[in-house]
Amino acid sequence: MAIAENPSSSVSALTDLPNLIWLRAFEASARLHSFSAAADELSLTQAAVSHQVRSLEKSFGVALFSRGPRRLTLTELGHAWYPTVAQALEDIAFSTRGLLGPQKTRAPLRTITLRAPISTAVLCIAPHLGAFHTKNPGISVRLVSAIWADSTQDNDVDIDIRLGPHGTLSRRAHLLSDEIIRPVAGAALSKQLPDLTAVLSQNLIHIHGYQDHWLRLTREQGLALPDQHAPLFVDTSLAAIELAASGAGVAMLMHRYAAPHLASGRLKPLPGPELPMDQGHYLMPTEAPAPQCSEVNQLRDWVVQLFKST
Repeated sequence: MAIAENPSSSVSALTDLPNLIWLRAFEASARLHSFSAAADELSLTQAAVSHQVRSLEKSFGVALFSRGPRRLTLTELGHAWYPTVAQALEDIAFSTRGLLGPQKTRAPLRTITLRAPISTAVLCIAPHLGAFHTKNPGISVRLVSAIWADSTQDNDVDIDIRLGPHGTLSRRAHLLSDEIIRPVAGAALSKQLPDLTAVLSQNLIHIHGYQDHWLRLTREQGLALPDQHAPLFVDTSLAAIELAASGAGVAMLMHRYAAPHLASGRLKPLPGPELPMDQGHYLMPTEAPAPQCSEVNQLRDWVVQLFKST
């Protein structure tokens, strides 16, 4: 008949057991001779590993490392203790593998940065990005939007979308879509505008960078552009959409941007033709230092298909 262990002796032994998190920090630092290298291996900060080791040393009242300006070395006591700690942690890992099977290690998740003009990001990409993530839950995406594309460092971008005049961007740029523009207004105001002359009598909303849209429309129709004393100026199509939807005036908008609001009824098309914008969305060559990975290619293919289908 087996004799049961004395419970009090087990409790006593456990009280001498150091904090296992501190032990792990000590073992990695001793093996790699560096708090920074240990931090990388353990996915912690260098300060956290250093703090854990100091806590272990403080609990013993002894120094385990000699800290030099460029190298970390074990003290005599640290040298004597390290093999026991390393073997104990390896025994725990071996026993765990035997009990539970090999633990699958997950590769670090890389975040893919997709940059686009702010109105394109908000109106064209963001509404569909959730569906992409649902189908590809293992791909982390950071959508960067900026009024001016140059405000983000190029070497931080994996996929870069630009809106620009044809023939002015890099020869390696890939055309995603030609764009067209048309006059629009809020639902209530649109009912009061039976023809283009009535449209031009309203407050004309001008978008910075695209001030020629109204001029092109009037010239195409053989009309004169009204000399407005105080026209409305905005710096994004997003602001122009909200102004038009609120009834503050009429706007010449890219159809791609206006489409969701036309579909919902917030905006209505006005008398007047659709005109080629003479610009398009382009997929730009990137300067990211990391080699392309399958996730980047997958997201890029999705972007190409998105612009084809919308």
